[in-house]
Amino acid sequence: MDTGHNSAKPKASVNKHNRIRENSMKTTTVWKKDHQFEAEHDGNKINIDGDKKHGHGPKALLLSGLAGCSGIDVVDILQKMRVEFSDFKIETEAHQTEDHPKVFTEINVTYHIKTKKENEDKVRKAIDLSLEKYCGVSAMLRKNSPINYQLVIH
Repeated sequence: MDTGHNSAKPKASVNKHNRIRENSMKTTTVWKKDHQFEAEHDGNKINIDGDKKHGHGPKALLLSGLAGCSGIDVVDILQKMRVEFSDFKIETEAHQTEDHPKVFTEINVTYHIKTKKENEDKVRKAIDLSLEKYCGVSAMLRKNSPINYQLVIH
């Protein structure tokens, strides 16, 4: 019986050869009108809009996914290091090719964080670990585009 609660066990899916895949992910995206879509994953919904009037554009979602993925890692790592911080913000910017398909050629990430200046090395270590080891979105995107970052301590 499905109670609607997520279990600790990874979900399995069946691929076209009827083999079960562990650690799979599934989203459902429904066209609403014009260039507007609604995407759903595990009961959470977001709006996607190719015209960027009623939701993020698809490539902006990639950048937001990178920021969210890395941000979660950085928060976890800094908390384990017992580094006090607040006002954490991540800005992402990507350069794209001129011709279709317009793909990212370079991604720049700026981490803004309020912490003591003496924590800068620990924050840099947390960011490096995220971008190089833990963040799966970073790993996927850097196969196509270099990812650079800068850190601003406030």
